Amino acid sequence: MSTALLLLLLCQTIMTGTVGIVDAAATQMTKFRVFQNDQALREFATEAQAIAFAKKFGYSHVEKIADRGWVWDNFPRYKIYQNGQTNPKWEFRTYEQALHVATKLTNVHIRDLENIGWAYQSYAKYKLYQGDNTKESWSFLTLAAAKQEAKKWGNAHVMELSTNKWVWGNLTEAQVKAQRAANSAYQITVNGIPVEGQPLYSFLLDAINASSAVAGSEVLNTATSKVVHSNLPNYLVMQNGATVSAANSLDSAVQMAKKTPNAEVYFNGNVYWSGIPYLAVYQGEKKLRTFNTRSSAVAFAKAYANSSVRTSEGRKMWSNAKSLVYMGWNGSATSATVLSHVANTQGLSIDSPTWFELSAADGTFTDTSDQAVADTFKKQGIKVMPLVHNQFNKKLTTAFLSNHAAQQKFIGNLTAKLSKLGAAGVNLDFEEVAGSDRKAYTAFVTALAKAVHASGMQLSVDLPRGSLSWNHNAAYDHAALSAVVDTIVIMAYDEHWSGSDTPGSVAGLAWVEEGVKQFLGYGIPRNKLMLGIPFYVREWKLDSNNKLVGNRAIFMKEVPKLIADTNAQGVLDKESGQMKYKYMKDGYTYLFWAETEATVKARINLAKAYDLAGVAAWRLGYESSDLWTMMLRMK
Repeated sequence: MSTALLLLLLCQTIMTGTVGIVDAAATQMTKFRVFQNDQALREFATEAQAIAFAKKFGYSHVEKIADRGWVWDNFPRYKIYQNGQTNPKWEFRTYEQALHVATKLTNVHIRDLENIGWAYQSYAKYKLYQGDNTKESWSFLTLAAAKQEAKKWGNAHVMELSTNKWVWGNLTEAQVKAQRAANSAYQITVNGIPVEGQPLYSFLLDAINASSAVAGSEVLNTATSKVVHSNLPNYLVMQNGATVSAANSLDSAVQMAKKTPNAEVYFNGNVYWSGIPYLAVYQGEKKLRTFNTRSSAVAFAKAYANSSVRTSEGRKMWSNAKSLVYMGWNGSATSATVLSHVANTQGLSIDSPTWFELSAADGTFTDTSDQAVADTFKKQGIKVMPLVHNQFNKKLTTAFLSNHAAQQKFIGNLTAKLSKLGAAGVNLDFEEVAGSDRKAYTAFVTALAKAVHASGMQLSVDLPRGSLSWNHNAAYDHAALSAVVDTIVIMAYDEHWSGSDTPGSVAGLAWVEEGVKQFLGYGIPRNKLMLGIPFYVREWKLDSNNKLVGNRAIFMKEVPKLIADTNAQGVLDKESGQMKYKYMKDGYTYLFWAETEATVKARINLAKAYDLAGVAAWRLGYESSDLWTMMLRMK
């Protein structure tokens, strides 16, 4: 067999293996995200898993992560209102469910949330009184029903609510005569003031009839100081917050409102009828437009940044408001490793596999990229921004930065490869750059940014947390770099590193916050700044004389087991904001500052407090999958 043929078969075997790995990993990656209202809760690989989880929560829905396509929801379609008020127990998916409950209540209506007005209403038409008094339960749909109840009572009468008139009474002629002969007590008032020229009345019906001829009047029982009848137009028809008309009955007010676009009927401060669609799209706090259906509202909102879909009660059911960008470094080029890292995440925005390495001063670079992996992530809605590094080789980098042709070669070939991969951009991680190369490095980054931008991609640059005392002597001109790149990632870890001569936290919270302030002090825009966070800790080994004799890095996910296995004792270290653990073994003392869900949450809160673009984790694979559920909810 020829050498060429052997190479071809080998390539086919490698490619087939890679595709198999990608296909297997793709089934494990999350594709669906569960929300409660507009807050993300958790992600799942399958639609069935996502829906099963979402069913545990009210006001939940499931979306495809890649395009935010709507998959499922349990939002109510119908709501019951009694006397203009509602509660969560009166929300239903079907009309039949709502009707079953509504028919057992009085003075209610059902609203179809995808329409205006009433889907069903059962408001009283008649009100029963005994003398001046009535009860909430004495409201009836028919005169016959009111009369039936009135049989139990003497001195009773019925008011027709639509006309506000006395339409029936069971007083005998003798009772009427006696009441008219009694002391006069009923007074006609307007705004609480007796109407001039109007006498006092002893019989209530006479007072009601007299009051009907005086607009806006009420009948006051002067003996009890109680208003016993009113002609006030208390049903208000409102449009855009202003009263446009009023009526003294619900029926009359509704008829007026139906003729007025976007009107509502209010009584005693509650909405009894609404001609305003239940959903509205906002951009920030500015209301843009109303909608009857969720699908049309969401479709419209997607066209606007920082938008949300809200119900008339103000509950957000969907939003694309600014959220933190979550970036994760893989620290690896191996496809299986990269895929497993990402499959373990939720809410990951950008993945940065270590695919490119400057290999020679002439601009040659090593390429370990995988098109299948890039395509898989793109389908999952995750941006790919591969990391390119300089081997952390100062001498190599100096030679490269002094060779303009080498840089052009590197930039041209790298940009072409990124474009072919369909990458969103590239993450530049040139470390250990000589301070004397400061201007040369800035010029190189400027040229790379120009080429990357010309191809429709973005450039992020990783910079050490550093110190104000020496940053001006380092190779990184923060202000100049921030002017040309899209993102600067603060590598806010290694406060104490493998070469430190004293034990301490990898990234104390106060130290991290001070670094954020320094970077902002350089004039870097907040929306260009991301906070690098560690998913690891460093354990320090001290001898019997408390002399440091070694250290090692420990994955964050290994910390709970280490504590359990060693019975390490922890105390809060106020300086770092972390739990400091200590245990003894074989005559040595071991110390470590724990990285936990609480400290990761604190770092994310720092990014939020300073309004940064997001956080970047070094590195994926060091953390447990449970951590990402919390991170997704904080995003």
